[in-house]
Amino acid sequence: MDNRFFVDGKHLSSAALAKKHSLETDPASRTDHMAYMDGMEQIKSDIMEKVLSEMNSYDPSRYTARDVKAALEHDTCTVEDLKALLSPAAEPFLEQIAQRARLETLKHFGNTVYLFTPLYIANYCENYCVYCGFNCYNDISRMKLNMEQIEREMRIISDSGMEEILILTGESRSQSNIAYIGEACQLARKYFRMVGLEIYPVNVEEYQYLHERGADYVTVFQETYDSRRYSELHLLGHKRVYPYRFDAQERALMGGMRGVACSALLGLSDFRKDALASALHVYFLQRKYPHAEMSLSCPRLRPIINNNKIDPLDVHETQLCQIICAYRIFLPFVGITVSSRESASFRNGIVKIAATKVSAGVSTGIGDHESKYSGKASDGAEGDEQFEISDARSLDVMYRDIAGEGLQPVLNDYIYL
Repeated sequence: MDNRFFVDGKHLSSAALAKKHSLETDPASRTDHMAYMDGMEQIKSDIMEKVLSEMNSYDPSRYTARDVKAALEHDTCTVEDLKALLSPAAEPFLEQIAQRARLETLKHFGNTVYLFTPLYIANYCENYCVYCGFNCYNDISRMKLNMEQIEREMRIISDSGMEEILILTGESRSQSNIAYIGEACQLARKYFRMVGLEIYPVNVEEYQYLHERGADYVTVFQETYDSRRYSELHLLGHKRVYPYRFDAQERALMGGMRGVACSALLGLSDFRKDALASALHVYFLQRKYPHAEMSLSCPRLRPIINNNKIDPLDVHETQLCQIICAYRIFLPFVGITVSSRESASFRNGIVKIAATKVSAGVSTGIGDHESKYSGKASDGAEGDEQFEISDARSLDVMYRDIAGEGLQPVLNDYIYL
């Protein structure tokens, strides 16, 4: 098999191009997206079955205004209430839903807003996901930072005042192996009090190793919980295996991670069903692992380099607000993150209602924090970004804006003894 396209998307061989065309046009050329590959650990868990059963039976159109009103009157939000709050019938009640969500946020989080920043250390990828800027066939500038470069990026970020970092890689074991990621975690512990990971899913022992090297929590996007749509969007690589990705958070908790985050990429499929599945994924994990910290992210599909292959199912800001508020009412203790994919005005508003965590000083490129933070000219050694961001505010500006809204920006509240 010709693997050159895995390490340099700019030099596709004829065999790789032929394979790409076959994957795109012939479903029979794709492997079974529900079948585990060699080396993938299978755990005994019924969470996926529970989530998919609820999602597949969910018909948003059957809920009425009466169902929405009843959901808002209940002290505790049930799964049926959540379904009503996510339905089209709830859209005229957005103001009441937001007011209820705001009360739950104040009750459990006060007026605090947590801040973090992502650090991409590599953008090599072995998956072909048609909507992602890092996919193995995309013609972009690839880069992997060495430890000296990683430490320089971390030092620059730390000097800005940031205390929490999220380390990200493209999904390539060959380019970003576990030892490489673990060494990056050890470096991060020198500069930050909270270290998160958003990498390819791994096995329990590997999560345990990364936790021992300094990682606190793990974020994994399921992208879409719709199995059929998932198989159409993930054509090649380990990411194609739907159940292995689904169980990643649970394996991370089994490996000792303090917390996990779940998410769908809204716009890839029916966003109401994906939002329901994301919330239920956390809901069932929370009941099985009550000691763990749980979070939800709420990203929408954003433009990427060289991609005209996917027609996004638009999710508008009012609908995103509805989803986030429904999350808060259903899962009052759970952290909710809204990324820089969203506009400054939307993020300024949603943190006053339901979101509890936002990114600041964001770059989704590789090795470019010095040029972006200090204004110094780049030496040209930078890798392309995964997607376009909307809110490019620095930590200082974000901190001032949050405080200016009467909220309390928090850089970290975790103490190691």
